[in-house]
Amino acid sequence: GHPVRTTVYEMGPTLLSNLLELNETQGGVMQVAFSVAYDEGLLLLYLKDLRSMLNWVADNAAELGRSYGRVSRASVNAILRRLLVLEEAGGEVFFGEPAIRVEHLMQNDFSGRGVISILDATTLYHSPRIYATFLLWLLSELMEELPERGDADLPRLVFFFDEAHLLFSSAPKALLEKITQVVRLIRSKGVGVFFITQYPNDVPDQVIGQLGNRIQHALRAFTPRDRKALKAAAETFRENPAFDTEEVIGQLGVGEALISTLNAKGVPSVVDRTLMSPPRSKFGPVDPKKRAQLISRSPLKSTYEQTIDRESAHEMLQKREAELAEQRQLAAEEEARLKEELKRRKQEEKKKTSSSRGGRSRQSVGETLAKSIARTIGSSLGRQIIRGILGSISGRR
Repeated sequence: GHPVRTTVYEMGPTLLSNLLELNETQGGVMQVAFSVAYDEGLLLLYLKDLRSMLNWVADNAAELGRSYGRVSRASVNAILRRLLVLEEAGGEVFFGEPAIRVEHLMQNDFSGRGVISILDATTLYHSPRIYATFLLWLLSELMEELPERGDADLPRLVFFFDEAHLLFSSAPKALLEKITQVVRLIRSKGVGVFFITQYPNDVPDQVIGQLGNRIQHALRAFTPRDRKALKAAAETFRENPAFDTEEVIGQLGVGEALISTLNAKGVPSVVDRTLMSPPRSKFGPVDPKKRAQLISRSPLKSTYEQTIDRESAHEMLQKREAELAEQRQLAAEEEARLKEELKRRKQEEKKKTSSSRGGRSRQSVGETLAKSIARTIGSSLGRQIIRGILGSISGRR
C-alpha cells in the first residue's frame, strides 16, 4: 500500500529515453541534459527538474555545443511533448522522493522469516511502458547495489513478474540486450527472476535461454497462434522419453504442470509431469479495510507516506535565471546611465563649440580679408587676381 517512487536521476537517460520512445537524436539530447546537470551540480529528482533542464540546455545550446555537441530546439520540444504524455499517464506521481530503497524489499519479520512484497500494478497495466521500465530499473538497481554472492544455497530475493509480455512487447533492441544482460548477471547477486506469461513465445529467445527453471501449465490450441505457442513451449524443455511433451501440455488439468529444473551440476533435468501444491493464501484483491490495517502496522509507513520536495534543478535554475535577470537589469541601468552621461557631454561640447564660433565672428576686417584671400588662392582665377594685385603694387613701388 505504500507509494512507489524513484527519481529522474536514478532512472537514468537510457531507460527514460526508452520510456518516452525517443529516437536516437532525441536520446542524445537526453544524455546531454543529464551530463550537464551532473557537471553543474543540479539534482534531477522530478519531471519538473528534467523539463527545466531541457529548456536551459536549449537556451544555452550555443555555449554548450562546444563541449557536449549540438542540441536543437526542435529535439527539445519533441521531448517536452513526450513528457506531457508521461505526466498524464501518472509519471508525475511516480517520479519523486522518497525513492524506494531496494533493501526494503529484502526485510524480515519479527520471527526472522522473509516478507512478500506485492506491487499493486492495477493502474500500471494501462501504461505498459511505465510498468516495464520500472521493473527493469528495479533489477538494474539490485545489480548495482547488491554484492556478489556466488553459488548460495538460497536466493536473497526472488522476483515474480506477472504479465511479462508487457516487459517485452515493442521493446527496442537496446532494451532487450539490457534485459538479457540483467537476467544473466543478477543470479550472481543472489536474486532469482521468474517471468509469468500466457504464452512462452511472449518472452524473447535470448531471455528464455538464460532461464534455468521452467513451469508450464496447460495450453489449449484453438487457433494457429495457440498451436505455435504450444509447440514453442514443448521445444524449450529437455525431452522425456516417457511421453510426448507437446501432446501432454494440451492435456494438463487444473493443478497440473510440466516442470524442468537445473540439477546439482547445473544441467536442465528432463521434463516431468507433476501436481502443484495449492496456494495457502487468499485469492482475489485485498479489501480496503484490510489494506488500511496492513499499512497502519507497516514499519515503513513513516518512510514512504510523506512526499519530500527539496531544492533541485528546477528551483536552482529559477534562482540562476533570477540572478541573471537582476544582472541584466543592472547592466541595462548602467548602460542607460552611460548613454545619459555621453549625451550630456556632447551637449556641453556643442555649447563650447558654439561659443568659440561666436568669438571668431567678431574678428577684424583685416583678418577676414586675409582669410578670404587665402581661400581664393586655390583657384586659377584667384591666382591671376593676386598676380595682378601684386604686379600693380610692385609697379607703384
